[in-house]
Amino acid sequence: MSAPSSFVIKPPPDLSTALMESRQRWRAVGDIAADFVFETDAAGRFTFLSPEIVLGWSASDLLGQSASCLLSDPGAERLGGEADPFRAAVPVRRHRFWLAAADGNSLCHALSSDPLLDGAGSYRGTRGIGIDVSAEEEEEGRAAASLRRGQVIDRILSQMHHEVTAPRVVDTMLATVVQSMGAVGAAIFSVPDDQPITSLYGSGGETTPILAIADTLLRHEGAEMQVGHSSAGLHVLTCPIVTRFGEQAGLVVWRAAWARSWDEDDRLLAVSVTGLVRIVLEHEAIQRNLARQARTDPLTGLLNRRAFLEETARRIDRLDREDLPGTVLCIDIDGFLAHNAQLGHDVCDTMLNRMAEMLRRTFRPTDLLARLGGDEFAAWLDSSDELTAAERAEGLRLAFPREIAELAGTDFPATLCIGIACRQPGTHEELDSILRRATHALRDAKRCGRGQWRVSHEKVAR
Repeated sequence: MSAPSSFVIKPPPDLSTALMESRQRWRAVGDIAADFVFETDAAGRFTFLSPEIVLGWSASDLLGQSASCLLSDPGAERLGGEADPFRAAVPVRRHRFWLAAADGNSLCHALSSDPLLDGAGSYRGTRGIGIDVSAEEEEEGRAAASLRRGQVIDRILSQMHHEVTAPRVVDTMLATVVQSMGAVGAAIFSVPDDQPITSLYGSGGETTPILAIADTLLRHEGAEMQVGHSSAGLHVLTCPIVTRFGEQAGLVVWRAAWARSWDEDDRLLAVSVTGLVRIVLEHEAIQRNLARQARTDPLTGLLNRRAFLEETARRIDRLDREDLPGTVLCIDIDGFLAHNAQLGHDVCDTMLNRMAEMLRRTFRPTDLLARLGGDEFAAWLDSSDELTAAERAEGLRLAFPREIAELAGTDFPATLCIGIACRQPGTHEELDSILRRATHALRDAKRCGRGQWRVSHEKVAR
């Protein structure tokens, strides 16, 4: 049966025509499915690019150029050790590479390519496509960084749960920061207004090499995170801290000079850790305040009775070992209840504070001063006998009326009575006995007309 007259059998196209048609189909498919398509020769030079603009470059300008010029860092080791996607002797599937855009930025592309072989099976080039995945890479990077920060914070919180004291909590926290951030060391500094910064806690390296730059960065205006370099080139990152009680401090982390600089992930992690440090410092301040309140008189700030007795007992143990004396003074404001009724509570509270100020001026910083209750005060003098104590007592007896005259008027009768008892070395006298003798001496002074001081001469068996 003969073929219809309208059917014409065409001869097969020549090789160049077939290649041209194949490339056109390849270009059409590639333009639809990818951000750019390419072909290279055996030397890795571009022989074909589409569309006309690739990563901001003119495709015509790139033809004949080595394709490796698009790699942001062609000499660097690539992720996972992939082969050059523009000279692929084996198929490459969606491997990610950072490519250099014309505006100077780097864009992440997933590249897929296949080798082009001639009829003899010899390699003559590569054909492939590139898909811009910069947004996906950035989002994955953010997610990975967020996961890493969460893991570090979880680790810190877990370890904090098992620690009790603030120093152990902070030490654990800083050790985790050093490990997770690849740092040489980390520290928390106190930042007083008119004095150099001082290290409160530290982990890792010595703080001396970074003190100067840390001081400068922590005092930078704006109270924001700062980065800088020490004189030795160390990478230093600082985060200022201001507690709700007004205390100023700072978290400082530093890396070796050869290490990478701080990136955004490092900064976000440091901010998260700084928030935890602030909580610990505030908790520590609260504990210090509670401990201080438990040991001090709230009106005068002197030791309270319990703290005075505990601390004096410890002093006595030391004096026994060193074979030294110690002396206690019991001090009482004459007629205080009558003064309270006449002048009122506010004026008498001021009188008690004046008394506390006088004691601080009269005695040494190493002496123990206490308000035992009401108008009763006490002082303990290490390594002092009754002669030294009597000199202090006479100074107080003379000064007190002048102090109160400024407060209540020149005609106001304000006097003190003081009892003194000295504990001689070698007697092993108990604190209760010393205080009892001082109290008896105080009562003797009151019986003698007030405004007096007396020394206990009661014999104590050795």
